[in-house]
Amino acid sequence: MKDLVCKICTIRLVEAAYARAPWFRLVRWPLRLGMLLLGRLYGADTGAYTVRSPACRGCPRLVKLELKEKSALFRLLNSLVNPYFDRLLERLLTERERAEARSYAERAVRGETEDGGHDEKHL
Repeated sequence: MKDLVCKICTIRLVEAAYARAPWFRLVRWPLRLGMLLLGRLYGADTGAYTVRSPACRGCPRLVKLELKEKSALFRLLNSLVNPYFDRLLERLLTERERAEARSYAERAVRGETEDGGHDEKHL
């Protein structure tokens, strides 16, 4: 088993971005679906990670981590798209929202979160 190490909770960021800018779905969903498709093609094994929080089960970060290991194509696409995606999120969200997502990720990796997960539509 691989230990899951997250510095920031992607789902928390996405939930906040969707609340602030509903159009953000139009940007994120094609990228997410492409990543999930590549994950299937490359046999991304998300079960290989130790997930200590129910909130982390099904997180797209698990697929992303697997693809970074297994797919040169994904690494190339990610290196081209991710900087712009991160900048967009940075512009949409406040520093407080980003800090809360970092704090949540730290607690979740240790299994210290109390909630049962996230809204499935954000995964």
